Amino acid sequence: MIRPIYLDYNGTTPLDPEVIEAMRPYLESEFGNPSSSHWYGIGPKRAVEKARAQVAQLLGCSPESIVFTSGGTESNNHAIKGMARSLKRKGKHIVTSAIEHPAVLEVCRYLADEGFETTILEVDGTGRIDPAQVEQAIRPDTILITIMHANNEVGTIQPIEAIAAIARSRGIAVHTDAAQSIGKIPVRVDDLGVDLLSVAGHKLYAPKGVGALFIRPGVMPEKFCHGAGQERGWRAGTENVLEIVGLGKACELLARDLQANRKHLQRMADRLLNGILAKIADVQANGDRRHCLPNTVSLSFYGIEANRLLEEIGLEVAASAGAACHSDSVKLSHVLEAMRIPMAWAKGTIRFSVGRMTTEEQIDRVVDVVDGAVKRLRSGLRV
Repeated sequence: MIRPIYLDYNGTTPLDPEVIEAMRPYLESEFGNPSSSHWYGIGPKRAVEKARAQVAQLLGCSPESIVFTSGGTESNNHAIKGMARSLKRKGKHIVTSAIEHPAVLEVCRYLADEGFETTILEVDGTGRIDPAQVEQAIRPDTILITIMHANNEVGTIQPIEAIAAIARSRGIAVHTDAAQSIGKIPVRVDDLGVDLLSVAGHKLYAPKGVGALFIRPGVMPEKFCHGAGQERGWRAGTENVLEIVGLGKACELLARDLQANRKHLQRMADRLLNGILAKIADVQANGDRRHCLPNTVSLSFYGIEANRLLEEIGLEVAASAGAACHSDSVKLSHVLEAMRIPMAWAKGTIRFSVGRMTTEEQIDRVVDVVDGAVKRLRSGLRV
């Protein structure tokens, strides 16, 4: 069976072959516990610290600022809950945006039970936040601002540098979820000016189940997991050596090939966007094309239901929907709702996200497949 063309790299990425090779010894022979003082612990311990340095090099920080986690969701939880609880004597107000990942929004909602209040900022029609909104939302009791670096659905990149500068002038901590931006655009913590930054391994050709959290020196979130004191006490528990090695290698490859990868992603995304717009009428691109991830194309097909389009192309193309359409209702993603995209357009929203393995031949085939599917759906003919 021929597999569909994969265009859902924002959902997850395949493992890079070099990542698999780097992980192999820790699956086969290097099984020791990094906390062990004997011979079997030496190799795994060194491997964990090498990976920490590889992640730090990509982000432009010291290895001591990197804490390994189980993924982006845990990193976000640790950053937000940890900072909220450690700073609660100073205040209980958090600022975030309406288009954050649930791993941020749900954490903020949960903290309401502990007396914290969250201001959720609106975005414009492209999904972008005006830094002036952030400044206006700050109160005397504001302790944390958490805004994603780039949106997973439409690709819009937020002005984190400007937001962080505002926060810094007020003495407020800033966290950004950088799960989608790392490996696609430069992500350097000092350039961004953030205090905490979340990394998700499976978004950057590393395994699922591993991630990292950057914590700027001097920033002290509450410990996430108590126990034997691994990760310098921030997160206790025996290290996931196999996947930490994979994350480290993936970050090394991204640092090495970032510019070439970025150009390739942009070329593939542009080819897809231009091809579809040239062939299909009544299609609009979502997001801020001036400030957008190079690999992400969110398209709304007027008058078409996204799930039906995905069904129609499903044997040949793997992508994701921005709306779940049922017999009696349509549920839009919270991102499309926040962007106030009209229902007639929003219900037909598909996200295509290309990756390092995407080829021109695949893109051209996808354009033809989508063109044919849209024409069949609009004419009432389906295969």
